[in-house]
Amino acid sequence: MSAITCPECEAQVGLDDGTEVGEIIVCSDCGVDLEIIALEPAAVQLAPMEQEDWGE
Repeated sequence: MSAITCPECEAQVGLDDGTEVGEIIVCSDCGVDLEIIALEPAAVQLAPMEQEDWGE
């Protein structure tokens, strides 16, 4: 298992061996959603917020 640093709070977040690029994980310290963008080396970015359609 590897670990990444949360870009929001700088906490260490563990990655499971089965983690895949594009997967969304949650920082256990600050609760922000993070998107896995690379595995070698492991890298994440803040996950894009889903926009509500509101029927428009």
